[in-house]
Amino acid sequence: MAVERNNPYAGFNFLVNLNDGAEPASAAAGFSEVSGLGMSVDVIEYRNGNENINAPRKLPGLTHTPEIRLSRGVIGVTTLFTWLHNVANGAQDYRNVTIELQSEDHSQVVMTWSLTQAIPVSYTTPALSAIKSALAIEELVLACQTISVS
Repeated sequence: MAVERNNPYAGFNFLVNLNDGAEPASAAAGFSEVSGLGMSVDVIEYRNGNENINAPRKLPGLTHTPEIRLSRGVIGVTTLFTWLHNVANGAQDYRNVTIELQSEDHSQVVMTWSLTQAIPVSYTTPALSAIKSALAIEELVLACQTISVS
């Protein structure tokens, strides 16, 4: 349930639950960034030929959800790649994923995004470079049927 307040919440305290049997706050789901949460609705324009107004009506059409990107530092756990590999080989491993934004002091969940029937569609390994001193970040991209906010 969304918790309203005057000042915006900080976006750095969040939990991702991939519904893989692991604890949501475990290191295996310790993502550093989640992006792409959203939804859009197509507009269908329709006009009867005998209407007096020379402008079409705007009707709601299909709903689309963008791909959701989950990023985390490489920690030696292969569960994300294994999930994608299983789906690529025909497994019907749909999951209901939740992303919970927490208050700054972790005392309450202030907003939840629920992804229904999510499947992995892409996995990107980190760029490895002996010249740079950067963290190795892997990325998993999810596609889902619907997104709801509560």
